[in-house]
Amino acid sequence: MPRVLVSDKLAEEGLKILGESPGIEVEHRPGMKPEVLCQTIPDYDALIVRSATKVTPEVIDAAKSLRVIGRAGIGVDNVDLEAATARGVIVMNTPGGNAVTTAEHAIALMMSLARRIPEAHRSLKEGRWEKSRFSGGKELYNQILGVVGLGNIGSIVADRARGLRMRVIAADPLVSEERAERLGVSLVPLDELLARADIVTLHVPATKETRGLIGKEAFAKMKEGVLLVNAARGGIVDEAALLEAIESGKVKGAAMDVFAHEPLPADDPLLQREEVVVTPHVGAATTQAQLNVAIAIAEQIRDYLLDGVVRNAVNLPSISPEELEKIRPFLVLGERLGRFQGQLAREGIEEVEVEYAGQVAELDVQPVTLAVLKGLIEPWVGERVNYVNAPHLAQQRGIRVVESKATISRDFVSLVTIRVRSGDRVRLISGTVYGRTQPRIVRVDDFMLEAIPEGATLLIQNRDQPGVVGRLGSALGDAGINIARMQLALHPKGHQALQLLNVDPLPSDDVLAKLRALPEVMSVDLAELGPSVS
Repeated sequence: MPRVLVSDKLAEEGLKILGESPGIEVEHRPGMKPEVLCQTIPDYDALIVRSATKVTPEVIDAAKSLRVIGRAGIGVDNVDLEAATARGVIVMNTPGGNAVTTAEHAIALMMSLARRIPEAHRSLKEGRWEKSRFSGGKELYNQILGVVGLGNIGSIVADRARGLRMRVIAADPLVSEERAERLGVSLVPLDELLARADIVTLHVPATKETRGLIGKEAFAKMKEGVLLVNAARGGIVDEAALLEAIESGKVKGAAMDVFAHEPLPADDPLLQREEVVVTPHVGAATTQAQLNVAIAIAEQIRDYLLDGVVRNAVNLPSISPEELEKIRPFLVLGERLGRFQGQLAREGIEEVEVEYAGQVAELDVQPVTLAVLKGLIEPWVGERVNYVNAPHLAQQRGIRVVESKATISRDFVSLVTIRVRSGDRVRLISGTVYGRTQPRIVRVDDFMLEAIPEGATLLIQNRDQPGVVGRLGSALGDAGINIARMQLALHPKGHQALQLLNVDPLPSDDVLAKLRALPEVMSVDLAELGPSVS
């Protein structure tokens, strides 16, 4: 009989679903200390947690019978995914259970900020009638709302804002114009959103790419007197830069539910500013949301234990050990090529075509296509992306996926080609595997080259003129940037060249700006392709 341990508080409705399922035994023991959990877990097939329980490698190592971990919520940062995957333990979450609740909280924060409701409430409670003081609020009607991140929650916020007759613009490199149009939203680059929006609301995950996304440079691009709302993740807003922007008057007010360090210290300077509305990370904490995620995770765990049905898994490989051995290097290659394309995309991605040629076309390449999608989306979506949910996330963002095969590859034994359609631009990147394990990039658009897809990578297109390579090298050297590898390619028709540089450390925005300012340089792109593949 499968046994389920619930180690955090879970709504009774969820416990009832498990308890009434024939063949399942459930035990609810919230508040266990880590050492007690390690002692208890060996006898259980499934573990359900919320955010309090930390599922560490030690817990997973002790879990001799564990088959599945269920997280009642969207984030799985309290579960060690690498350790779970290594042990073959499936990790599931409930990505849609609290989307509406979080979106509504963002709208509530925006309204509270625009009309200074918390401040006026406190003033009146303290016995003051300061009608004139609070008569200068902002009307939301016809205001431009800039939604940064148009996923589940951002889309709901956009829909609710349109109901308030706001004009909604959004920035999301993974959303197509077609999907944005269906939502009634104008898709724009982030810089344009910052310059146009009267109110900016954030709905992106905390990833390496989004950490500090709203900092000094972003504030400098915003309108004077802008309002800022963050009900997404702590760390997306540089809080020191926010404080400066408030003090200067650039930001008229900010509403924050999440912070870089939680709980927020009582002496934090943001708490001393009357322009700042704060809540203690309660965006998803409604009774209905907690009920939704409890029911969802209980049903998912039940269906997996009794019928083998997997939903919302975040780490499930879908290939046999024998096939995996053959296709493993192409999984690495596909993910790196997708990651490269995802970071080069400047507009919403409309279509990705994955073409297999040569010997690789004889294999079951579906996992490689999933790896491509994972790499393509992961820089912008973060920890939720995996081989299971990548197609859903692509579909959700209106990205069409096309897979094709050709039995013959003219120049290579096996060739994987990724074409990404973004606006009017189609970018092509091809790669192969040398020997049995060494992935290589062999083509970027019309340029042929050979490059190792790893680490911080600069893609520079320039006019083919003497001295360009030296000037670029000097500019990087002056900034303390080392060039580990350099690959050069000429356009078949001449006059243009392409350089692909592996560099260390990661160049700053200032360094990139200096490179782009060189007269012969046509474009400079930066991508982080991951650790060494050797």
